[in-house]
Amino acid sequence: MATKIKLMRLGKMRAPYYRIVVADARTKRDGRSIETIGKYHPKEDPSYMEVDAERAAYWLGVGAQPTEAVTAILKVTGDWQKFKNLPAPPPMRVAEPKPDKKALFEAAAREGIDAAAGAATTPKKKAAPKAETAAEDTPTADAPAAEAPAAPAAETPAETPAEATPADATPAGE
Repeated sequence: MATKIKLMRLGKMRAPYYRIVVADARTKRDGRSIETIGKYHPKEDPSYMEVDAERAAYWLGVGAQPTEAVTAILKVTGDWQKFKNLPAPPPMRVAEPKPDKKALFEAAAREGIDAAAGAATTPKKKAAPKAETAAEDTPTADAPAAEAPAAPAAETPAETPAEATPADATPAGE
């Protein structure tokens, strides 16, 4: 059986990623595969390429023919040069490791605490001239308010004799 090492497309529109598979030469691009030997994500920066070197060497040794795209990937990873006994290629460009989220959070929290210990980040606003005019209006508003508490005070003595009446209603002589 003639076998090919080819790319199986996965993903969605405008966001492809591929599996490097060994399949029968007669199968469709995304058809049944014999074995998956790697991954390729072209949209990442730099492109992510992972190839199982032992399995790729085995399949190349038994006669599997890589497609042009897979040959280019194998040349970048260095597996093609190992198979053909050629000098090794320059090292692949690798993405920088992502920083630990917990460490970033703790650093930001420490900075926030240090900043809070210092002066306020936003200075307090000065009193606006409108506040002065409002202060002048306030005493006129306080005058009717002062009269309002006097009215309940007038009602209070009226309640006091009512409470005293039940005490007077009991005959003292008995």
